[in-house]
Amino acid sequence: MRKLILLTIFAFSITLSSWAQIQTPEQFLGYKPGDRFTPHHRMVDYFEHVAANNPNVKLIQYGETNEKRPLIVAIIASEENMARIEQIREDNLKRAGVLEGEPSTSVPINWMSFNVHGNESVGMEAAISSFYTLANPANTKSQDWLKNQVIILDPCINPDGRDRYSNWYNQKMNTRLQPDLQSVEHNEPWPGGRANHYLFDLNRDWAWQVQVESQQRMKLYNQWLPQLHLDFHEQGINNPFYMAPAAEPLHEQLTPWQHEFQDTFGRNTAKYFDEAGRFYFTKERFDLLYPSYGDSYPMFNGAIGMTIEQGGGGQAGIGGYNSVGDTVTLSYRIAGHYTAAMSAAEVTSQNAEKLLAEYQKFYDENSSSPKGKYKSFVIKGESNPAQVAKLLELLDKNGIKYGKAGSKSGLKGYEYQTGKSGSFATSDEDIIISAYQPKSVLTQVFFEPNPALHDSITYDITSWALPYAYGLEAYAVETRLDPAGAYEAPEFTANQVGKTPVAYMAAWEGTRDVAFLSALLNEGIRVKYPEFPFEVEGKSFPAGSLLITKGGNEYVTNFDQKVVEIANKFGVTLATTMSGYMDKGKDFGSPNIRIIQAPKVALIGGSGTNSLNYGAIWHFFEKELDYPLVNLELENMGRYDLRKYDVLIMPSTRGGGLSKPAMDNVMEWVRGGGKLIAIDGALGAFANKEGFDLATFDTDEEKKAAEKEATALEKEERLAPYQEGERVAISGGAAGAIYEITMDETHPLGYGTGGKYYTLKNNSSRYAFLNNGVNAGIIANNDAYRTGYIGFKIKSKMGESMAVGAERAGRGQIVYFVDDPIFRGFWESGKLVLSNAIFMVGQ
Repeated sequence: MRKLILLTIFAFSITLSSWAQIQTPEQFLGYKPGDRFTPHHRMVDYFEHVAANNPNVKLIQYGETNEKRPLIVAIIASEENMARIEQIREDNLKRAGVLEGEPSTSVPINWMSFNVHGNESVGMEAAISSFYTLANPANTKSQDWLKNQVIILDPCINPDGRDRYSNWYNQKMNTRLQPDLQSVEHNEPWPGGRANHYLFDLNRDWAWQVQVESQQRMKLYNQWLPQLHLDFHEQGINNPFYMAPAAEPLHEQLTPWQHEFQDTFGRNTAKYFDEAGRFYFTKERFDLLYPSYGDSYPMFNGAIGMTIEQGGGGQAGIGGYNSVGDTVTLSYRIAGHYTAAMSAAEVTSQNAEKLLAEYQKFYDENSSSPKGKYKSFVIKGESNPAQVAKLLELLDKNGIKYGKAGSKSGLKGYEYQTGKSGSFATSDEDIIISAYQPKSVLTQVFFEPNPALHDSITYDITSWALPYAYGLEAYAVETRLDPAGAYEAPEFTANQVGKTPVAYMAAWEGTRDVAFLSALLNEGIRVKYPEFPFEVEGKSFPAGSLLITKGGNEYVTNFDQKVVEIANKFGVTLATTMSGYMDKGKDFGSPNIRIIQAPKVALIGGSGTNSLNYGAIWHFFEKELDYPLVNLELENMGRYDLRKYDVLIMPSTRGGGLSKPAMDNVMEWVRGGGKLIAIDGALGAFANKEGFDLATFDTDEEKKAAEKEATALEKEERLAPYQEGERVAISGGAAGAIYEITMDETHPLGYGTGGKYYTLKNNSSRYAFLNNGVNAGIIANNDAYRTGYIGFKIKSKMGESMAVGAERAGRGQIVYFVDDPIFRGFWESGKLVLSNAIFMVGQ
């Protein structure tokens, strides 16, 4: 019977006499599913066609992409459930405690998401076929499943990446199938179709919601909070099919029921695969720890989240040979995802009552008795206000409640900044985020200082605690602390235009202030900064504060009005002075007051560069700073006229990435006064090379000792069991280890940091202190480690190393970032340091 349901249906052999006005995908598109890739707009056309002819299907456009493609979901329900769809939605939120009241309906919500990675291209094709079956009134089986569930189907989370891949493939594919993987259609060019317009991996963005697709989707998701979420992917062409249950490490907050249902789904789906003779695997590779995936984020919100991975990927195209010589076709891959989707609909129907009961139990128990060690989290009022505002914005996006702390004394908790337990008190300026709330689990996961790691082999980073990501003073407390009332952010008092002062003065504390500077420079307004702290008219400012002086801006029409309007737009409070004569510090006419020349910035991308790091920087400039950026190709760096630019940013690259002609051209430009910012893997172009101060070891003796130790360890590892090979390999790497970086506040790279920031280390790189450069940010000692996985081979060696530095080359400079300072766009505390490198250094 199962074979009849899942394979015969897929072949579209069901009689359509009762639904003649609705076309099959083949009839509508003009080709069989699997014959070619469907453009996104044609998929939208088909979904609109079905919805227009079936009152039990409702389409919602929940947003649009950067390239203006629509983002849609289809809601599929029985006639009875569609008539009360809003009540079903509200009742679900009542079960979660998000809305007050008791639910009057008993209908679980099953959400399926396809094509979050654009070149995992079977997703949208499988969504089309699945949609047809689920929406078809003539299909008695699917209609029976819909009696006790609502299905929400998102056919393509990432339309921009999907069309980038599919359009390229459709242009390159042969009329006659060519499965040879060396053929051009099986080797997509940089950056590939995996990521979105800004080259972000949207499957790592569920929690952080940096990208517009995520922001719009998560707003809708949190209006429904489903019981089930399937996230459809593809893996390498030589892999078969992966489905839940997930692999270790499994986060300790997950419930026995969530594990049990994953197993139920896996076994049900396996029966269909066994009947069809298809291979699969479970409980390997794909874990449930990092909270920003399409399986883990739903899990932490009470759902059963599951990753589904069909073998094939962008390399497979319409069809390609795998390692054993079989042709993995698009049609075959569609059938795999289709079967998993139908299995999910079936097991949801069979377990509807249990799904709802366990879902409500998840919220009831966690909101009244949180499981984690820490029950409350306190953000101190002394924290950077601009960064606090960014954190609260993130909490609001995720439906996490917070409140005013009030006066409480005699408290003890884990102090994030020191990594130790300490005593403290709270005030009305502090914020409490309590785990006693509907989003209890998500709250605890976001703020947990040290996630329990039951297995060091993980698929992603192992720490992400928000106080580190935002650079905030905070405590985690093991007891319940309830807010004393609603938190009200300090009210911004709009600046007023008055008599033109000698200077406007503004803080330099976070991304908001960098965006303010960017807007001023875009208007042609001259901005300066002091190299030393100063005090004037009873007002004190640190080095690096922004100065917008009357002198030098005489040419700006409506100068005062423009400065005030821009400051009000960004919520920046301006101080003023009517004198350039300082009570303390350097006068405004001093040579130590530097002009910020609006830099002409270029970003290096293309084959060889890390597209995700590149995309994060690109997005930062365009969407957060709104500052002009030129995009250059790495392969052409030897030919560009670089004199047009003041700053070059080189994201992480393989092996340094610069050819000899490119290196010669770049260094000639640097020596002539250019500023090169090298990040992560890009440091390989300079490390241990003649003419550069960047070195792995401080002395030859230190190098020889390290080599001797490594050789001894390699000899020992030769006898390690074969199956321990992966664990041996990761002992020399890092996966999201957080370190405190001590910053030199007297150097422009340290401006606004308060003397420290936290880096997220995802590499094994360790560099000695610069001998002839500036060690602006250092890992002072091994006690600077806070949390996250780092292998034993390198952990003990990280102390006394350079993390952020700069060295001169002729009239120019090279700025080094050992780690990506704005990882995935959510690591907020590094954005100011990167901005210092762009706008402050070398002015």
